[in-house]
Amino acid sequence: MSNVNESRLSGAARGRVADIGYAKLDLSRAERQGAGEVVYGEGKTAAQIAGIIDALVAAGQPRVLATRVDADKAGAVTASVTCGVDVTYHEAARILVAGGFPQPDGDGNVLVACAGTSDLPVAEEAALTAEFLGNRVKRLPDVGVAGLHRLLSHMDELNEAQVIVAVAGMEGALASVVGGLVSCPVIAVPTSVGYGASLGGVAALLSMLNSCASGVSVVNIDNGFGAGYQASLINHLSKRNGVDHR
Repeated sequence: MSNVNESRLSGAARGRVADIGYAKLDLSRAERQGAGEVVYGEGKTAAQIAGIIDALVAAGQPRVLATRVDADKAGAVTASVTCGVDVTYHEAARILVAGGFPQPDGDGNVLVACAGTSDLPVAEEAALTAEFLGNRVKRLPDVGVAGLHRLLSHMDELNEAQVIVAVAGMEGALASVVGGLVSCPVIAVPTSVGYGASLGGVAALLSMLNSCASGVSVVNIDNGFGAGYQASLINHLSKRNGVDHR
Protein backbone atom coordinates (compact mmCIF):
# COMPACT_ATOMS: atom_id res chain seq x y z
CA MET A 1 0.00 0.00 0.00
CA SER A 2 1.55 3.32 -1.00
CA ASN A 3 1.97 6.14 1.46
CA VAL A 4 0.59 9.32 -0.16
CA ASN A 5 1.75 12.58 1.41
CA GLU A 6 0.86 16.14 0.59
CA SER A 7 3.94 18.01 -0.50
CA ARG A 8 4.78 21.20 1.43
CA LEU A 9 5.51 23.11 -1.75
CA SER A 10 3.41 26.09 -2.76
CA GLY A 11 1.75 27.35 -5.93
CA ALA A 12 2.06 25.35 -9.12
CA ALA A 13 4.66 23.04 -7.54
CA ARG A 14 2.25 21.72 -4.89
CA GLY A 15 1.41 18.08 -5.48
CA ARG A 16 0.79 14.65 -4.08
CA VAL A 17 3.60 12.11 -3.85
CA ALA A 18 3.37 8.34 -3.44
CA ASP A 19 6.46 7.11 -1.60
CA ILE A 20 6.98 3.41 -2.37
CA GLY A 21 10.49 3.24 -0.98
CA TYR A 22 12.60 3.05 -4.12
CA ALA A 23 10.58 5.71 -5.93
CA LYS A 24 8.59 8.84 -5.09
CA LEU A 25 5.80 9.02 -7.63
CA ASP A 26 4.41 12.34 -8.83
CA LEU A 27 0.63 11.88 -8.59
CA SER A 28 -0.20 15.46 -9.61
CA ARG A 29 1.73 15.55 -12.87
CA ALA A 30 -1.38 15.15 -15.02
CA GLU A 31 -2.96 18.16 -13.30
CA ARG A 32 0.15 20.28 -13.88
CA GLN A 33 1.24 19.07 -17.29
CA GLY A 34 -1.70 17.29 -18.87
CA ALA A 35 -0.12 13.82 -18.79
CA GLY A 36 0.67 11.47 -15.94
CA GLU A 37 4.11 10.25 -14.90
CA VAL A 38 6.00 8.07 -17.39
CA VAL A 39 8.36 5.28 -16.32
CA TYR A 40 11.88 5.20 -17.77
CA GLY A 41 12.56 1.47 -17.70
CA GLU A 42 16.28 1.32 -18.39
CA GLY A 43 18.20 0.78 -15.15
CA LYS A 44 15.11 -0.34 -13.25
CA THR A 45 14.31 -3.94 -12.38
CA ALA A 46 11.14 -5.62 -13.58
CA ALA A 47 9.85 -5.66 -10.00
CA GLN A 48 10.43 -1.93 -9.65
CA ILE A 49 8.65 -1.14 -12.93
CA ALA A 50 5.70 -3.34 -11.98
CA GLY A 51 5.53 -1.75 -8.53
CA ILE A 52 5.49 1.75 -10.01
CA ILE A 53 2.74 0.81 -12.48
CA ASP A 54 0.65 -0.74 -9.68
CA ALA A 55 1.09 2.31 -7.45
CA LEU A 56 0.23 4.81 -10.19
CA VAL A 57 -2.90 2.91 -11.21
CA ALA A 58 -3.95 2.47 -7.55
CA ALA A 59 -3.61 6.25 -7.12
CA GLY A 60 -5.99 6.91 -10.02
CA GLN A 61 -3.76 7.20 -13.10
CA PRO A 62 -5.75 5.24 -15.71
CA ARG A 63 -2.84 4.31 -17.96
CA VAL A 64 0.93 4.16 -17.66
CA LEU A 65 3.68 4.31 -20.28
CA ALA A 66 7.06 2.68 -19.65
CA THR A 67 9.89 3.32 -22.10
CA ARG A 68 13.21 1.56 -22.74
CA VAL A 69 12.08 -1.85 -21.54
CA ASP A 70 13.78 -4.87 -23.14
CA ALA A 71 11.82 -7.98 -24.07
CA ASP A 72 12.96 -10.15 -21.15
CA LYS A 73 12.18 -7.47 -18.62
CA ALA A 74 8.82 -6.77 -20.28
CA GLY A 75 7.71 -10.36 -19.80
CA ALA A 76 8.58 -10.23 -16.13
CA VAL A 77 6.79 -6.92 -15.67
CA THR A 78 3.64 -8.19 -17.37
CA ALA A 79 3.61 -11.25 -15.11
CA SER A 80 4.16 -9.14 -11.98
CA VAL A 81 1.63 -6.32 -12.42
CA THR A 82 -1.32 -6.85 -10.06
CA CYS A 83 -3.43 -3.71 -10.61
CA GLY A 84 -5.80 -5.40 -13.06
CA VAL A 85 -5.13 -3.34 -16.20
CA ASP A 86 -4.01 -4.87 -19.48
CA VAL A 87 -0.29 -4.55 -20.16
CA THR A 88 0.92 -4.65 -23.77
CA TYR A 89 4.53 -4.75 -24.94
CA HIS A 90 5.61 -3.12 -28.19
CA GLU A 91 8.97 -4.73 -28.87
CA ALA A 92 10.14 -2.57 -31.77
CA ALA A 93 9.88 0.56 -29.62
CA ARG A 94 10.75 -1.15 -26.32
CA ILE A 95 7.59 0.33 -24.82
CA LEU A 96 5.13 -1.09 -22.29
CA VAL A 97 1.60 0.29 -22.19
CA ALA A 98 -0.54 -0.41 -19.14
CA GLY A 99 -4.20 0.48 -19.48
CA GLY A 100 -4.37 0.86 -23.25
CA PHE A 101 -4.53 3.91 -25.50
CA PRO A 102 -7.06 6.76 -25.22
CA GLN A 103 -9.27 8.02 -27.99
CA PRO A 104 -7.35 10.68 -29.95
CA ASP A 105 -8.39 14.23 -29.15
CA GLY A 106 -5.62 16.29 -30.74
CA ASP A 107 -6.12 19.09 -33.26
CA GLY A 108 -4.86 17.10 -36.24
CA ASN A 109 -2.39 14.43 -37.27
CA VAL A 110 1.08 13.83 -35.92
CA LEU A 111 3.23 12.52 -38.76
CA VAL A 112 6.30 10.46 -37.87
CA ALA A 113 8.75 10.12 -40.76
CA CYS A 114 11.98 8.18 -40.54
CA ALA A 115 14.90 8.11 -42.93
CA GLY A 116 15.67 4.39 -42.91
CA THR A 117 14.48 1.08 -41.58
CA SER A 118 17.30 1.15 -39.02
CA ASP A 119 15.71 4.28 -37.52
CA LEU A 120 12.38 2.55 -36.95
CA PRO A 121 12.84 1.74 -33.24
CA VAL A 122 13.26 5.44 -32.39
CA ALA A 123 10.49 6.46 -34.78
CA GLU A 124 8.12 3.91 -33.28
CA GLU A 125 8.94 5.15 -29.77
CA ALA A 126 7.86 8.62 -30.92
CA ALA A 127 4.74 7.34 -32.65
CA LEU A 128 3.54 5.20 -29.74
CA THR A 129 4.24 7.98 -27.25
CA ALA A 130 2.12 10.37 -29.30
CA GLU A 131 -0.68 7.79 -29.57
CA PHE A 132 -0.53 7.16 -25.83
CA LEU A 133 -1.00 10.90 -25.28
CA GLY A 134 -4.14 11.04 -27.41
CA ASN A 135 -3.00 11.82 -30.95
CA ARG A 136 -3.84 10.47 -34.37
CA VAL A 137 -0.50 9.31 -35.76
CA LYS A 138 0.55 8.55 -39.30
CA ARG A 139 3.84 6.84 -40.10
CA LEU A 140 6.17 7.30 -43.07
CA PRO A 141 8.96 4.72 -42.87
CA ASP A 142 12.09 4.66 -45.03
CA VAL A 143 11.77 8.05 -46.75
CA GLY A 144 15.37 9.24 -46.41
CA VAL A 145 17.19 11.57 -48.76
CA ALA A 146 19.08 8.77 -50.53
CA GLY A 147 15.87 8.31 -52.48
CA LEU A 148 14.16 11.69 -52.22
CA HIS A 149 11.30 10.68 -54.51
CA ARG A 150 10.06 8.37 -51.72
CA LEU A 151 9.42 11.38 -49.48
CA LEU A 152 8.03 13.61 -52.23
CA SER A 153 5.42 11.01 -53.11
CA HIS A 154 3.83 11.69 -49.70
CA MET A 155 3.35 15.45 -50.03
CA ASP A 156 -0.37 15.20 -49.22
CA GLU A 157 0.36 13.58 -45.85
CA LEU A 158 3.15 16.06 -45.15
CA ASN A 159 0.92 19.05 -45.87
CA GLU A 160 -1.98 17.69 -43.82
CA ALA A 161 0.10 17.17 -40.68
CA GLN A 162 -0.27 19.41 -37.65
CA VAL A 163 3.27 18.58 -36.54
CA ILE A 164 5.96 16.31 -38.03
CA VAL A 165 8.58 14.22 -36.25
CA ALA A 166 11.57 13.61 -38.55
CA VAL A 167 13.83 10.76 -37.40
CA ALA A 168 17.21 10.20 -39.05
CA GLY A 169 20.71 8.96 -38.41
CA MET A 170 23.76 9.16 -40.73
CA GLU A 171 24.02 12.87 -41.66
CA GLY A 172 20.48 13.69 -40.43
CA ALA A 173 19.43 15.50 -43.60
CA LEU A 174 15.77 14.41 -43.52
CA ALA A 175 14.77 17.07 -41.00
CA SER A 176 16.08 19.93 -43.15
CA VAL A 177 14.36 18.59 -46.25
CA VAL A 178 11.04 18.17 -44.46
CA GLY A 179 11.42 21.57 -42.80
CA GLY A 180 11.84 23.18 -46.21
CA LEU A 181 8.67 21.59 -47.58
CA VAL A 182 6.01 22.21 -44.92
CA SER A 183 4.46 25.02 -42.88
CA CYS A 184 3.96 23.08 -39.64
CA PRO A 185 6.49 22.61 -36.81
CA VAL A 186 9.10 19.89 -37.37
CA ILE A 187 10.71 18.05 -34.47
CA ALA A 188 14.02 16.50 -35.51
CA VAL A 189 15.27 13.34 -33.82
CA PRO A 190 18.89 12.33 -34.49
CA THR A 191 19.58 8.62 -34.11
CA SER A 192 22.77 6.74 -33.33
CA VAL A 193 22.52 4.92 -36.68
CA GLY A 194 25.59 5.33 -38.88
CA TYR A 195 29.24 4.48 -39.46
CA GLY A 196 32.26 5.66 -37.47
CA ALA A 197 32.24 9.38 -38.26
CA SER A 198 28.58 9.60 -37.30
CA LEU A 199 29.93 9.46 -33.72
CA GLY A 200 26.93 7.63 -32.32
CA GLY A 201 24.47 10.22 -33.58
CA VAL A 202 26.47 13.37 -32.84
CA ALA A 203 26.91 14.11 -36.55
CA ALA A 204 23.15 13.93 -37.14
CA LEU A 205 22.51 16.01 -34.01
CA LEU A 206 24.86 18.78 -35.14
CA SER A 207 23.44 18.71 -38.65
CA MET A 208 19.90 19.11 -37.33
CA LEU A 209 20.94 21.87 -34.91
CA ASN A 210 22.52 23.73 -37.82
CA SER A 211 19.56 23.29 -40.18
CA CYS A 212 18.83 26.30 -42.35
CA ALA A 213 15.14 25.30 -42.52
CA SER A 214 12.95 27.45 -40.31
CA GLY A 215 10.60 25.76 -37.86
CA VAL A 216 12.86 22.81 -37.03
CA SER A 217 13.54 22.05 -33.37
CA VAL A 218 15.76 19.21 -32.14
CA VAL A 219 15.63 16.69 -29.30
CA ASN A 220 18.41 14.48 -27.98
CA ILE A 221 19.95 11.49 -29.77
CA ASP A 222 17.52 8.53 -29.97
CA ASN A 223 14.95 10.45 -27.89
CA GLY A 224 11.78 9.30 -29.63
CA PHE A 225 9.83 9.72 -26.41
CA GLY A 226 10.76 13.39 -26.07
CA ALA A 227 9.78 14.07 -29.68
CA GLY A 228 6.43 12.27 -29.34
CA TYR A 229 5.66 14.17 -26.13
CA GLN A 230 6.55 17.54 -27.65
CA ALA A 231 4.51 16.74 -30.76
CA SER A 232 1.52 15.98 -28.55
CA LEU A 233 1.84 19.33 -26.76
CA ILE A 234 1.80 21.12 -30.10
CA ASN A 235 -1.14 19.06 -31.34
CA HIS A 236 -3.20 19.91 -28.22
CA LEU A 237 -2.62 23.67 -28.12
CA SER A 238 -6.24 24.52 -28.91
CA LYS A 239 -7.44 22.38 -26.00
CA ARG A 240 -5.05 24.13 -23.65
CA ASN A 241 -6.27 27.52 -24.84
CA GLY A 242 -9.91 26.48 -24.64
CA VAL A 243 -10.43 26.68 -28.40
CA ASP A 244 -11.53 23.86 -30.66
CA HIS A 245 -10.62 24.49 -34.30
CA ARG A 246 -12.13 21.29 -35.65
